[in-house]
Amino acid sequence: MGSAAEETLPRCHGTSTSNPWMMWSGSEGPVLLLLHGGGHSALSWAVFTAAISSNIECRVVAVDLRGHGDTHVSNPEDLSAETMAKDVGAVVEALYGENPLPVIMVGHSMGGAIAVHAATANVIPTLVGLIVIDVVEGTAMDALNSMQNFLRGRPKTFKSVENAIEWSVKSGQIRNLESARVSMGGQVKRCESGNSSPSKGNGSFCEGIQEEDEEGDKEESNHTTQPASPPQSEEGPLYTWRIDLSTTERFWEGWFRGLSMLFLSCPVPKMLLLAGVDRLDKDLTIGQMQGKFQMQVLPQCGHAVHEDAPDKVADAISTFMLRHRVVESKGDFKVFLPGC
Repeated sequence: MGSAAEETLPRCHGTSTSNPWMMWSGSEGPVLLLLHGGGHSALSWAVFTAAISSNIECRVVAVDLRGHGDTHVSNPEDLSAETMAKDVGAVVEALYGENPLPVIMVGHSMGGAIAVHAATANVIPTLVGLIVIDVVEGTAMDALNSMQNFLRGRPKTFKSVENAIEWSVKSGQIRNLESARVSMGGQVKRCESGNSSPSKGNGSFCEGIQEEDEEGDKEESNHTTQPASPPQSEEGPLYTWRIDLSTTERFWEGWFRGLSMLFLSCPVPKMLLLAGVDRLDKDLTIGQMQGKFQMQVLPQCGHAVHEDAPDKVADAISTFMLRHRVVESKGDFKVFLPGC
């Protein structure tokens, strides 16, 4: 996409895991391991990475999780929490197995759930911190029944990456244009002949936001597939989502069921970053009152908090790690005072 933020995340290729990951070139301090949300990729952390790397001394590794981004594994359809947690441990082992470093895991949404599962399974013995962004068991479980409707309401294809970026911002999926310009390139791909033909129904084609269908509920039962052919717009090939999240439904409950108690049981310093305090469930509310984790609320953000407000998230996480003395500050960074 030509963004300076994207250029600061050179891609490296794993060997034992067969997974590519995006890696910041920092050479000092602990490892900040970033796990993206469902449907996203390591690029969703690009702008945040540039911000936090100016605050503290750390090495940032943003992973393309199984089935996402450019990851290649023998069974990309196995998105169980157990398998993806093992993947996370395998990546850290491949990178730092001979010279273990302190690791702070940061996960957004699905990635936050996987981070919790990885932490409780102790797949990273050198884990020193856990930060979860906008995922709470109660809210997530309540949302599962409507998730397929949400996914059907999205455009199936775009005429260009630029149109995908436009849609993401105008629809509110990402509220920061700079982030969207980097992130959406990791969420969509060119349609391949016979494999990614757009299905008829709501939002089957998007030329920016203008083509979004507002009557998707009336067409939920219509899911016939067009004959296999290379999808084309008048100007050229179409773009579609890299992963069809609707096919991952069987794993959703496993990601989120019991997540709050698992999070509270993790024996490392913990932080929960939310877009709204109303997202807390009962277990986390009690845990927060007992001081079992630090909570930070960043209002006026959407679900992709780290993309909508990358500087604020970077400041909050930097402060959290400095308070627990797992990193050193860089330059004139001043401790960010949390609102909650």
